[in-house]
Amino acid sequence: MPNKILFCATVDYHFKAFHLPVLEWFKQQGWEVHIAAKGELDLPFVDRKFNLPIERSPIHTNNIKAYRELKAIMNEQQYQIIHCHTPTGGVLARLAAQGARKKGTKVIYTAHGFHFCKGGSLVNWMLYYPIEKYFARLTDCLITINNEDHQLAVSRRFQAGQIVHTHGVGVNTVRYKPMSKIDKWRLRQELDYRTDDFLMFYAAEFNNNKNHQLLIHALASIKEEVPHARLMLAGKGGLLEACRALAEQLGVGNMVHFLGYRTDIDRLLPMCDVAVASSLREGLPVNIMEAMACGLPIVASRNRGHSELVIDGVNGFVLEGHQIQAFGQRLLELSRSKTLREEFGGNSGAMVKKYSLAHVALELHEIYKPLMGQPQAEQEEKLQWVVL
Repeated sequence: MPNKILFCATVDYHFKAFHLPVLEWFKQQGWEVHIAAKGELDLPFVDRKFNLPIERSPIHTNNIKAYRELKAIMNEQQYQIIHCHTPTGGVLARLAAQGARKKGTKVIYTAHGFHFCKGGSLVNWMLYYPIEKYFARLTDCLITINNEDHQLAVSRRFQAGQIVHTHGVGVNTVRYKPMSKIDKWRLRQELDYRTDDFLMFYAAEFNNNKNHQLLIHALASIKEEVPHARLMLAGKGGLLEACRALAEQLGVGNMVHFLGYRTDIDRLLPMCDVAVASSLREGLPVNIMEAMACGLPIVASRNRGHSELVIDGVNGFVLEGHQIQAFGQRLLELSRSKTLREEFGGNSGAMVKKYSLAHVALELHEIYKPLMGQPQAEQEEKLQWVVL
C-alpha cells in the first residue's frame, strides 16, 4: 500500500492559494495525497478529497460533526502524516488525530500567524492563546512562519514535539518577476493607464483586518500633489461597497480602481510603481512577497508579518496603521523619486530570495524527511524534483 498523507484546513481554497507545490511534491514521492476541508474545488495532485462541514467560528455546532467525520476518516485511512493548517482546521484535526498518533501517525501544524501577538487584543489572547498552547502538546511538529511567532512559542514553552521556523509558504519567483520598461509601457497602454501614472497595488479581501480605508484616506491626502496617482485594489469581500463609497466621499473615486477578483496579479503587479499593504494583522503575507519578487518598493502598516518582510528605509517604509498623513507622505516621497523606487525595489528583489518556493521547499523537506520513513539517499535523490 502507498504511504498516505492528509492535509486538513478550514476551507479548500487555502490549498489552492498556498500549498499546491507541496501537494505536487508528495505525489512525486509516490505518496497518496488526501485533502479534508470545506468546499468543492477540484484540486490538482489530490487522490481523494473530503468535503467537511467545518466553520471558521470555533463555537459553531457544525464543527462537532466535522470532528466526527475527520476522526472516522483518519481511523479508516491510516495516514502516516497529517498536516493541518488554519486555526479551526488545526484544532479539529489534532483533536481527531489523537487515536491515530498512538498508532504512529505524525501530526504537523502550520501556524499561519497566531491570532494572539504583541499588541494584540486581550480578547484574542484570552481565547486563542490557551487553545494554541494546549493543542501544541497534540502536535509532533509546530511550524511557525515568522520570527515573532516562533520566539513566542518557544518562550512560552509550547509542548510540541518540535517547534521550527520556515520562511512562509514560498513565492514563485519564476512567475512573479520584474518587467522591462517597454513591457510596462505597453501593458499600461493596453489597460488604459498613462506611462506617467503613479500606480499603487494591493491585493486583499475587503474585510476589517485588511483595512483598505487607510489606503483610501492616504491617497486622498496627496491627491492634489499627485493627480496621476492610481490605487489598484484587487479582491472582493463584505466591505467592498463601503470602500467604494468612501473613495467617492473623499473625492478620489476616479483614482481608486476596484479590480475585483483577479487571476492575473503576476501580470498587473510588475507594471506598478509601489505595492501598498494596510493589514492590521498578518502572519507572513504572500502579497508582499509577490511584490518584492517583482522588484517593487513597499509601503506597509506595521505588524509582525509586514515588519519581517519590509525593513524601513531599505526596501520600503513601515508605518503605524493609524498614521494616514505619514502614509501619504511616504507615497508622495516615492512618487517624486524614481531613484528611491529603484533602490528600494532592487533591495526587495534581493531580500525575497530566501522566501522563494525553492528555498521553502528545502526547509519543508528537512521537516518531512524524518517523518516519511525513507532512507537518506532516497530522500536526497527525490529532492531534485523540488529544486529544478
